[in-house]
Parts: sequence; structure tokens; C-alpha cells
Amino acid sequence: MNSWFWSAVFHTRDIDITKRLDFSSAIAVLGFSLIVSILRTFDVRVEAARVMVSAPVLALVTTHVLYINFYKLDYASGYVDAHSIWHLATVPLTILWWSFIRDDAEFRTSSLLKKSKTKAK
Repeated sequence: MNSWFWSAVFHTRDIDITKRLDFSSAIAVLGFSLIVSILRTFDVRVEAARVMVSAPVLALVTTHVLYINFYKLDYASGYVDAHSIWHLATVPLTILWWSFIRDDAEFRTSSLLKKSKTKAK
């Protein structure tokens, strides 16, 4: 919700702070989604392993947010800027993401049903 909010604000009021909030929120969502995807795909249940997966991604996300906010926020490459490429990429990425969410929900539901049936016997 935070990312969508700042994206909407940025696209209605394109000023420096809204741009930074939009980009920072998008990076945070991508980082969190990557962590969740890795943990769920590989069924990481041990807390120490979860930390070992999450820590490098969080470090990368934090470093990138600090970089774009305090060092250099340059997303133009002359012909097409990175922001427009991001918006173009969100179309197939959204389809892939929701496909993953649906498949994951079906898998989790079926595994929980199997567990409850075995406990009932």
C-alpha cells in the first residue's frame, strides 16, 4: 500500500521528495517480495536460515535506497529512462507474481488439508 500510495503521489506531483519516496518504496517492495519468494519457494523454516537469506537482501535494499537518496538518483539513459522501463516490466512481472501467489496458495492449502486428514485418522 505504501508503494502504491507514493507512486500515485509521485505521478500526480513530480517533485524531488515524491520521486525519492516512490523509488524507495518500490525498492523496499521488491526486496521484501524477493525475500518472501525465496523463503516460500525453498520452504525455509529454520529461523537462522531465514536470517541468512534475508540479511543480504536487506543489506542490498538498504544500500540501494541510501545510494539513490543521498548519492545519485539518475535514472535517465538518454533514449529511454529506467522509470519507463520499470513500468513496462511491471506488466509481465505482475502476471508472473500473481501466478506464483495462486500456485503457492493452492500448494499450501492442499498440504494443510493433507495434514488435517492424516491427523483425523
